[in-house]
Amino acid sequence: MTLDEIKPDQECEIVDITSEGIMGQRLLDMGFIPGTRIKVIRNAPLVDPVEFELKGYHISLRHSEAKQVEVSLL
Repeated sequence: MTLDEIKPDQECEIVDITSEGIMGQRLLDMGFIPGTRIKVIRNAPLVDPVEFELKGYHISLRHSEAKQVEVSLL
């Protein structure tokens, strides 16, 4: 399951980052590290972006970026 499939108010844990190169490094730099818990806060009305809470802060990603993060539901 990938992060873009998670619904608002659900929590999950990062399993892996499937992106390579600059995008993969960017996700890691923002705190998307395997083992980290994430909560989906809300989806924007026009699809992108999606707001997440991880490590005590909020961050927004496009669905195409969230699709590169494998997660498991808690």
